[in-house]
Amino acid sequence: MSNPAQRLSLRRPDDWHVHLRDGAVLQAVAPATARQFARAIVMPNLSPPVTTVAAAEAYRERIRAAVPAGCGFTPLLTAYLTDTIDPAEIERGFNAGVFTACKLYPAHATTNAAAGVSDLARITPVLETLERIGMPLLVHGEVTDAAIDIFDREAVFVERHLAPLLRRHSALKVVLEHITTAEAADFVATGGPNLAATITPHHLHINRNAMFQGGLRPDFYCLPVAKRERHRLALRAAATSGDPSFFLGTDSAPHLRHAKEAACGCAGIFNAPYAIESYAQVFEEEGALERLEAFASLYGPRFYGLPPNEERITLVGEAHTVPARLHLNDAAGEAVELVPFHAGELLRWRLSPEGDV
Repeated sequence: MSNPAQRLSLRRPDDWHVHLRDGAVLQAVAPATARQFARAIVMPNLSPPVTTVAAAEAYRERIRAAVPAGCGFTPLLTAYLTDTIDPAEIERGFNAGVFTACKLYPAHATTNAAAGVSDLARITPVLETLERIGMPLLVHGEVTDAAIDIFDREAVFVERHLAPLLRRHSALKVVLEHITTAEAADFVATGGPNLAATITPHHLHINRNAMFQGGLRPDFYCLPVAKRERHRLALRAAATSGDPSFFLGTDSAPHLRHAKEAACGCAGIFNAPYAIESYAQVFEEEGALERLEAFASLYGPRFYGLPPNEERITLVGEAHTVPARLHLNDAAGEAVELVPFHAGELLRWRLSPEGDV
């Protein structure tokens, strides 16, 4: 139901987990994130991955060049951890303000994760460095053991790897990214002030049935995959609870249409164009609109030790239909075709271009 008179003013939010890709796709998708978010933690799983300060600085400049002038968007870069990455390079990048955090991908866990960490023991010196300097570790929390069912990989990772890691490194700041299970939500809620989690809009809206409704639906395939309905409900409860351990991270992960609709389709959901509207709908449905600003704009900066944004955005209670396809132009004016999350669906909130009320 739409309420045209309703307006909701929020501090401008931040996205604490986004994939902006590179090249033509970066140029096409970066404006969607910059339009609504003041800052974003940008994932480093490029090809090749971002493992050095120089690579991060160069990528940051490409992102800035892809963002419309005057929008005030700040990309926050991350270091991609490998078995052999130099802790001194990470510390140098953190001290220079180039690296905001480190990203842990278990090897082969997701897109461009082949160079990820094969065994946590191999990066003990890195973890000790992060603990000492107060640099957050961002974790893609899934095991890659073929014997473990794909729907159980997050819960197994938490039990076998994350819990022991936090016992070994009790002062380490950790964000468990894009959580998908009740087990992960419970673990984070009881994990203390050094543990947090990001929650995506798509894991709040869909369960695993979405991938199979009316046929195989590749645009709902992501990693970690959506889980059973009980997990979706647990995530909605966590996101809207007012617990500062949980904050916004879209995990927007664009792939060109032909790469999604392929014999071996890519994992990822492109939710950036309507992300804050998508979250607002969930919070409204849960009767918790008054908690949206904290989830979207306050808890993330608090965990990262950054000030909240002073600028504001306005959401208007105005129903609109999300386009089935987006044709976004790259820097050369060539169209890049992408399918947005909520394609063809009605959303009840619209981001106003007018700014504050």
